[in-house]
Amino acid sequence: MKRFFAILAVATALWAQAAAAQTLTVTTVTRVPFSMVEGGEDSGFSMELLAALAEALAWDYRVERLERFGDMLTRIGDGTADLAIANISITAAREGVMDFSQPIFEAGLQIMVPPGESAGSSVWRAILSPDLLLAIGAAFVLLIGGGMLMWVFERRAQPYFDRPVHEAWFPSFWWALNLVVNGGFEERVPRTFLGRIFGVLLVISSLFIVSVFVAKITTVMTVEAISGSVNSINDLYGKRVATIEGSTAAAFLDRREITYDGYSALEPILSAFEAGDVEVVVFDAPILSYYANHDGRDVARLAGPVFLRENYGIAFPTGSPLVEEVNQALLALREDGTYDRIYSEWFGQRR
Repeated sequence: MKRFFAILAVATALWAQAAAAQTLTVTTVTRVPFSMVEGGEDSGFSMELLAALAEALAWDYRVERLERFGDMLTRIGDGTADLAIANISITAAREGVMDFSQPIFEAGLQIMVPPGESAGSSVWRAILSPDLLLAIGAAFVLLIGGGMLMWVFERRAQPYFDRPVHEAWFPSFWWALNLVVNGGFEERVPRTFLGRIFGVLLVISSLFIVSVFVAKITTVMTVEAISGSVNSINDLYGKRVATIEGSTAAAFLDRREITYDGYSALEPILSAFEAGDVEVVVFDAPILSYYANHDGRDVARLAGPVFLRENYGIAFPTGSPLVEEVNQALLALREDGTYDRIYSEWFGQRR
């Protein structure tokens, strides 16, 4: 029996040495600020954390940077890579086909939209909207038409209207406008029977006309304000939304039955967003936050709070012997302050 345990100990030691000597294959994708290439070197929060783990565990590893997030997970699922690291959300569906380390980052989803317009530009956009311009045009036609009809009734009975038709249109319009706004001119009360009847009808109908006109202005400006703002998930219906296909954001939008364009990578989404082809981007909060505060600070802002809280982890093939030692090393990095140092370098002090 002693001999058996001695052989087992030697075999275990030899396996550990072989595992330490082998070069691990690490798959990743570009996800600023978690994984990227700067100056020809791998950089980002996740890649620095990987380097710290490799130093603590005496690993040799090589990085395979793939184009598609799904391809990275496929390499883990079929066992052709030893681990994957970037911004990989730990989900129940993924746990069924791969193993995860303990969480390395607490995140969630967020909404990114173009910068909000100023109040002045919003008001002018509402004023110049087709509906409001149509209402203003109709009001002018009614006022000119009503004034000229009064000219027909009163031109022989009142000096104010006694002028040729080519000179009468503006005084008649001015009379009708004052009638609607101020109740008319006391010294220019209609004198003919038809003029008086028509004047009374104008005064009564002006109350209705003014009310409808004010309501139209209010409605147009309210609709403009509502349609031009995105503050929560409920505002996404009818918008041009984009996210990465197969991501947790895509799954969330599917559950909410929100139509979106699915992209294979983040860079095409950001290019479409900058070009105005996409109105809203829904994706991982830290990635959108980094973009909105760096490369996209002039074209993007974050809307609403972080939702659908989730954790990122390091992914391994099912049954990988690396999981336990990585978890122990992660605990050690948290205890000695290495994790906090890497975190603050990329995201500032933890709250």
